[in-house]
Amino acid sequence: MSDLTGKVALVTGGSRGIGAATARRLADAGAAVALTYVEAADQARDVARQIQADGGRAAVVRADLTRPDAAAQAVEQTVRELGRIDILVNNAGFLSYGPLAEVSVAELDRVLAVDVRSVFLAAQAAARRMGDGGRIISIGSCFNGRVPGSNFVLQAMAKSALVGLTRGLARELGPLGITATVVDPGPIDTEMNPADGGTADVQRSLTALGRYGEAEDIAAAVAFLAGPGGRYITGTALAVDGGYTS
Repeated sequence: MSDLTGKVALVTGGSRGIGAATARRLADAGAAVALTYVEAADQARDVARQIQADGGRAAVVRADLTRPDAAAQAVEQTVRELGRIDILVNNAGFLSYGPLAEVSVAELDRVLAVDVRSVFLAAQAAARRMGDGGRIISIGSCFNGRVPGSNFVLQAMAKSALVGLTRGLARELGPLGITATVVDPGPIDTEMNPADGGTADVQRSLTALGRYGEAEDIAAAVAFLAGPGGRYITGTALAVDGGYTS
């Protein structure tokens, strides 16, 4: 396991699913962790209490990332409560599914606000606070590399934007010793996309391994990139998708 002793991480959308697993994994590696939520306050506090019960430090931050000021405020609250920020994990996002003709302007704006704009603004704020060795890790999607059917236009567009953002961040922040990467999950068994859901069998059939992954699989990849093993990895995306894009 990566050694993150003395580091401070902020995980957006850390109350459940991939975000909660990532917060716990980073804490297990020694990092103090702040995690954001917008509605699931009890779940967020449960994650924080578990980290604290295991001897770690945790803070809970309410952040409605549809608001332009929320991402930077979450970074600043992390610094106030935990003393610094070394690792930013942009995990919060929406799963958008539906025909192109039915995507409303309101839905388009909401998805882009959380999945793209908040990632940019959180990275901007965190970069001002990070030093050499900082990590910016964004959770993308297997749709960055393959869109196997219809109804995913908005999801594919929003998550693909993270690749371009990450490449730009890598070039601009590299001289400061800060890396930027994307982790692209495949089908992961979460509340948002359960392994017993209506499209689960189709999703399994599209992977090389023939099964769903678990949130801990993504958390392990994030912890690796956040630790010493990720120090020479930047400007790229890591697929953790069971061979979905192979």
